[in-house]
Amino acid sequence: MAGSTVKIEGAKFILTVDQGRRIIQDGSILIEGRDITQVGKASEMAGVAADRVIDASEMVVTPGFCNGHMHISYAHATRGIFPDSLDPGDYLTNVFALQSAMTEEEEYLTSLLGITELLKYGTTCFLDPGSTKFLDTCMKAYEESGCRIVLGKQVVDQDNPLNLPVYPLNEAVSIMEDTVKSYNGMLDGRISAWTMPFASEYCNTDLLVAAKDIADRYNTSMTLHQSNARFAIDFHQQKYGKRPIKYLEDIGVLGPNVLLAHVIGVDPSEVDSMARTGTRAVMCPTAALKMGQGITSKGMLPEMLEQNICVGLGTDAGNNSSLIEAMRSMYLITVIFKDARQSTSMIPAETALEMATIQGATALGLDSQIGSIEVGKKADLVLFDTKRPEWRTMFNPVNNLVYNADGRSVHTVLVDGNVVVEDHKPTFVDEWELIQKVQELGAGMLQRTGISFPQRWPIV
Repeated sequence: MAGSTVKIEGAKFILTVDQGRRIIQDGSILIEGRDITQVGKASEMAGVAADRVIDASEMVVTPGFCNGHMHISYAHATRGIFPDSLDPGDYLTNVFALQSAMTEEEEYLTSLLGITELLKYGTTCFLDPGSTKFLDTCMKAYEESGCRIVLGKQVVDQDNPLNLPVYPLNEAVSIMEDTVKSYNGMLDGRISAWTMPFASEYCNTDLLVAAKDIADRYNTSMTLHQSNARFAIDFHQQKYGKRPIKYLEDIGVLGPNVLLAHVIGVDPSEVDSMARTGTRAVMCPTAALKMGQGITSKGMLPEMLEQNICVGLGTDAGNNSSLIEAMRSMYLITVIFKDARQSTSMIPAETALEMATIQGATALGLDSQIGSIEVGKKADLVLFDTKRPEWRTMFNPVNNLVYNADGRSVHTVLVDGNVVVEDHKPTFVDEWELIQKVQELGAGMLQRTGISFPQRWPIV
């Protein structure tokens, strides 16, 4: 309720991720309306009254997590149908065939289920990289759930193997500009709208330059898929005589308001380009590992961090990574580079937590609002129940969070000061009823499209 106060009282630990990276033991937080107004020791705030008090004893409080790359609108309807041995190209072709068959109601329900999963496990803000077809209808899901979202409409102006709709240049530019003008700032500022050309290998130079220009003129940002797969590198070298990210720098399509997704097969010169221009990145270890993209052999995350490049975490869709939980991305990003470089000095737990919170918020251009627990920021918070064996024993709560825990221990989640998950349950939807609806519509989609894959083991 606008103007009401909420007090989170007596938390075992508050992981503020503020500038001093303070961990407050036995701490409390006061929220007035949408904003955090006090953070401190419970003893110092004992006399502070509130309309509602949340008992946070034996809980760890963190900022809400940011998922910087998550196709929200289609995956859950047919989750798990793809064999894990399927070629990534065949996977993408089938994914977009299924997506193109979705109705407005189907996309709304599937989006709502995806958002429900994100919120239940602590993700309060995410970027959908333009794959939602019916934004006006899905706005209902964003409003009902109370989530914070970065959205847009993906465009390409070149034929592509993914069967993405191809638009004439002028139409593609109009789509991006109209989307930014129509949606940016909606739902009391919880909606950010960006330009979203799908990938540089499927977009002409003029389209990429126009996307950056719109982002600059409207003081927003731009994102595109930039995994640097072998075919993409070859394409850019043959057509432009340079690697993909060097090409983007040369045409003026890099900068602090540009977010490159995946960034797996980059080389040192491209890392230099990103550092020189302040370009940001998001890595999706969950999807990269499952799709065999070579993140352990080709990924240069340690080098990017050494050059102070802002890198956030994502999961990609719920049918290529098959999971969308930020905590599992945190865990994976800490361990895969330790193994790849055969050094335990790679990516400590604290860095992984920063990537999911303050760095993730910075990558989304939202670090002035979210990403840390500080006075003046929005009350996007996660409360973890630590009265569980996976949390114990507890001496270093960051280690416990990143290496031991997972989303099952998320007890309470707030976005903009509103409680959206309470006692492990979403407050905005009947979860089981929604699941049954999405199961039914997924079956209908498979029947309509004729897409199916045999299972290795028989169901009898």
